[in-house]
Amino acid sequence: MRLVTSYRDDLRRFPEGWHKAGLLFWAVLIVGFGLTASGRWLTVANLGMVGVVGSVGLMILTGFAGQISLGHAAFLGLGAYTTAVMGERWDVPFWAALPVSGAVAAGFGLLVGPFALRLRGLYLAIVTLGALFAVQHLLLSFPDVTHGVSGIAVPMHTGLVVDGKPLAFGGPPQQWLGLRWTFDRKLYWVFAVLALSATWMGASLARSNTGRAMMAVRDGDVAASILGVNPARSKVIAFGISSFLAGVAGGMFALQQQYLTISPPFDLNMSVQYIAMIVLGGVGTIFGAVAGALAFAFLTPMAEALGEHLPFISELSSHQQSTVLFAILVIVVLVFEPMGLFGVWLRIKRYFLAWPFRY
Repeated sequence: MRLVTSYRDDLRRFPEGWHKAGLLFWAVLIVGFGLTASGRWLTVANLGMVGVVGSVGLMILTGFAGQISLGHAAFLGLGAYTTAVMGERWDVPFWAALPVSGAVAAGFGLLVGPFALRLRGLYLAIVTLGALFAVQHLLLSFPDVTHGVSGIAVPMHTGLVVDGKPLAFGGPPQQWLGLRWTFDRKLYWVFAVLALSATWMGASLARSNTGRAMMAVRDGDVAASILGVNPARSKVIAFGISSFLAGVAGGMFALQQQYLTISPPFDLNMSVQYIAMIVLGGVGTIFGAVAGALAFAFLTPMAEALGEHLPFISELSSHQQSTVLFAILVIVVLVFEPMGLFGVWLRIKRYFLAWPFRY
């Protein structure tokens, strides 16, 4: 283990060869999975990367700034419907619709943010829960735009025009490099770029002055203000960044689903799922946001397959089986490791750093 002797060394992302080797490992894993996975697991991976972007956003708000939110699904819903409406009405390409979706969600987040200046804890959670129901009512109140309870189709345009018609993303499956390139396989690469970008953004924020100010406010408003940090500014910025990423995640979810309804999925259950992701992964770390989202995505189909063979649980629906088993997993992990998967990773890392010694 290398001795850190300066702030510059402390802020380096990949200070040692092991870090670079780990980066290479994950690059090979991402590329290899995208080339070899079946259609079912590509769908699971795409949903996992949607969860990564959304959970990084919630981690910035809850893990960095310490603001509890039960309305995360509201921002995802706004982003999803913004992408859907822009694609359906104006043939806006997906790469332009996604940042606009994030901006719309961020605008709403900045409206909710000022409530965090006077509220905290469960009181703030209730306000954000009210924002969730307000967004649901808003989307249902304009059926001419959102199509109301009947749902809306989500076209995915590329921005190219062929024979006077906008070219849709995907198209019929094609054979290339010996693989069948379906819609899900093509979408995987787009989502991989977005998920990696969101992860990089969150990690950069954690190392920045703004991120450190959020963490200072989380640990103590009064102490942070004495040190020159503006708590109000930090909380509002956290709401804005968090809701922007949630809006982008909502747009990604819309593109993956290709058809949307308002409730479900954009309800309290989705908000609770995102809270479970960051708690399982480890609150306060970008590692926890990514690990929790991927664990939730990949363990859900495994739990459904396992639940069919368990007594009592097999009598439930597949969705209920996965929910119950995932809840049990979260409880077990937090009982034995309160820091979640991040704490498990620290245990493994410290063991090998100290090997063959036990101290």
